Amino acid sequence: MKNKLITFLFLFTVINMFAQMPTISKSSKTNYSNNQILTLDDMVFNTSVNPLKKVPLDKNSILVYDYDGSLFSFNMDSESLNWTVKASDSNTEMCANQITLQDGVLYVPFINGEIFAIDNQTGKLFWKSRLGNITDQIILKNQVPVINDGKLYITTQSPNNNIYALDIKNGSLIWNYKLDSSQNDIPVLFFDNKVFAQTAKNLYSFEANTGKLLNQKTFEENMSGKPVTDGENIFVANDKNTLFALSPNKLDVLWQFKLDENQYSIKERIFCKDKKIYFAAQGAETSSIYALDSKTGTQIWKTDFKGDNIVYIIEESDNIWGYTHKAKLFQIDLANGEIAFEVKLTTKPISNLEFAEDESLFYYSDAALIQFEFKTKDENEVYLRTSIKDDVYNAFVKLIR
Repeated sequence: MKNKLITFLFLFTVINMFAQMPTISKSSKTNYSNNQILTLDDMVFNTSVNPLKKVPLDKNSILVYDYDGSLFSFNMDSESLNWTVKASDSNTEMCANQITLQDGVLYVPFINGEIFAIDNQTGKLFWKSRLGNITDQIILKNQVPVINDGKLYITTQSPNNNIYALDIKNGSLIWNYKLDSSQNDIPVLFFDNKVFAQTAKNLYSFEANTGKLLNQKTFEENMSGKPVTDGENIFVANDKNTLFALSPNKLDVLWQFKLDENQYSIKERIFCKDKKIYFAAQGAETSSIYALDSKTGTQIWKTDFKGDNIVYIIEESDNIWGYTHKAKLFQIDLANGEIAFEVKLTTKPISNLEFAEDESLFYYSDAALIQFEFKTKDENEVYLRTSIKDDVYNAFVKLIR
């Protein structure tokens, strides 16, 4: 009787984490998981607030996922906040994730394990889900909601350790799989009706619709690189110095490429375009950006940054843009690796780069939202924080378009 009472009180506490009574979501499929009995730590608690619908875009606004864990919409015409949304609870003020925008709906993961579906114009909720019931640890970290065919795919950290597929209509569970390791802080890859996820030394492939495990490949080192694809094969890097090309069906190694001596840690600094792979590696003395032929792994070019480390890269208009640890903003030609533009910023970026149509880009610093103008090289403060925190992890910005 005592055990039953404790279980009831625990469940009651979890249910009251939401403003409305949530549904404890379980998949109706027999292969929704790797045959584990779902505990409260693994269950999905979802609350449907409003029916999901397409929403027109508020094109005068930019989203800022601030490094304190709050998300707000900022109107650039009126220079005022449209709305702000925060997690229901969080033991740490931290962003650590990115947002996905589809059909005017924002899908926002929070570090406490919550995911919100939000109207981009008003900030009102369509639904919210919680992955497990853990309130004192970081559950979602470095995640980007991956959406395809009505499903949202995401992975969680210790002690939850799952990959989930949620229904984007209401946030309910479609399937989940309990992963072997707690190191699940890289976004998944959807390709060829499969979902690929790395965790510690393992790379998994799942059937996207059912969650059936198709393959699991174990490597010698931890696989900390974001999986990417060129439309034929997939590519993933380990913690140390090796990038692997793998077949998508059996995860056979097709080729592997080793970085220069004393270079390592590709992580999320990688993308594919036109049958080539571009990635940035860090190093003790020199950080480099590489271009490889995706068929053979042959190096096409390499550009070095001596005495500095590359923090972030992105492809934009057949160029690589990025910035370094010492706040150097750069542009590199995809074709030959030549540096076309370079400037030392006075404000240090801590977010992604968002490119506007008026010859400028946006990024977030520890103090403000910055608009950088290419012609004048001005760093304009668009939105200024009222306080500055120490030891900032990161932030995320997104133009509504």
